[in-house]
Amino acid sequence: MKKIFKMITWINIIPFVFFLNISDTYGSGFAIYTQSSSSLGQSAATIAHTEDASAIFFNPALINKLEGTQIQIGTTLMFPNRKFTSDYSGKTYKEETNLYFPSTFYMTHKFNEKVSFGLGVFSPFGLGTKWPNDWEGRYITTKADMKTYNINPVLSLKITPNISVAGGFNILYLDTTLEKKLNFSFFGLPDGNQKLKGDGMGFGCNFGVLMDLTKDLSIGASYRSRIKVDINGSLTHDLPSPLLSSFFPNTNGKVELTLPAQFHFGIFYEGLDPLTFEIAMRWEGWSSYKELKLNLEQPVAGYNTLITPKNWKDTYSLNIGVKYQINETIALLAGYLYSGNPVPASTFEPTIPDANTHLLTAGIMIKKKDFNFDISYAYQKLQNRKKNNLIDDNPLDGFNPEYSANGTYKSDIHMIGLSFTYKF
Repeated sequence: MKKIFKMITWINIIPFVFFLNISDTYGSGFAIYTQSSSSLGQSAATIAHTEDASAIFFNPALINKLEGTQIQIGTTLMFPNRKFTSDYSGKTYKEETNLYFPSTFYMTHKFNEKVSFGLGVFSPFGLGTKWPNDWEGRYITTKADMKTYNINPVLSLKITPNISVAGGFNILYLDTTLEKKLNFSFFGLPDGNQKLKGDGMGFGCNFGVLMDLTKDLSIGASYRSRIKVDINGSLTHDLPSPLLSSFFPNTNGKVELTLPAQFHFGIFYEGLDPLTFEIAMRWEGWSSYKELKLNLEQPVAGYNTLITPKNWKDTYSLNIGVKYQINETIALLAGYLYSGNPVPASTFEPTIPDANTHLLTAGIMIKKKDFNFDISYAYQKLQNRKKNNLIDDNPLDGFNPEYSANGTYKSDIHMIGLSFTYKF
């Protein structure tokens, strides 16, 4: 009997190392780039020019372009749609409807022509997925939610009339919850439930540079470092029989997650007044995400440690954003982005059904005296992604196609960005 419980250990532990892979936005993996409405309307091609204080995230060297003191608050309403069609049964399951709204706060202050300070509070990673409790992959995942909160002070220096540099540090807090079903049908029992809650903190830095090559042409680049987060969590079980509790105890666990480094580069041109545009690219260092190691205080079915391979790869994105200034008050925005995804076929699973993606955006900026109001819309279409690997409810008892969630994943996301800026 003890051997049988050990064989189904992976049912209960594997999801703990999957919960960190959660996304519903146009960043690859589980990164979030919806950091302001004006940037969203230009598909995040805001590395060599800025419209507002969200430059703290994209390239802090740009805050020297902002006069006086500026405060911005914003959010992005996100409506993901995701469907799965099973290769095993032919059935189609739809992810439950959820609304996500990662929000931001930015403040900048220009001390003089050479020195500016900024403070950002935003979510650089996170969001979630929620599948029906009776779907085919319920023993892999039913619900996953991750939130991050990042505090990022920056200082920007104008070292020549045409060159600015900036740097800052990041304090990141991560909070997560994961749920899944437990398969006890082998014992003639109904499903159990497992829930993980965990949180942790990490620290990092970011840098930026801006060069005005001519009065119409600028180039910018920025870098965000890796952030290592030590996560402490509690693993709890809702079991169909008290006889199972000694094999599946409630226990604490620890895991270390390294969030990837990010590099941005952009070229901005404004010589076609009233039309301006920027072409940008992004690199994300997901190849550092090779495996996850989980340590439990009490053994679950005889195991205290589990190492799960990930073997993710670095990703690149290309994007272009344009702005057309109708008059002093109103400007129109548009953009397009193409992004790869870091998840290889061998470790692809339904907690994060990521895929190569296309993003189309449009927006409007309204300026009146000391106030700015921006609203943007974006449509993200992920390419269909096929799961065809051996990840199922329990890799120790052979492959179970009935619970593998192998099949086709189709996803798209509608986003509405809102930002409000006050200048004084």
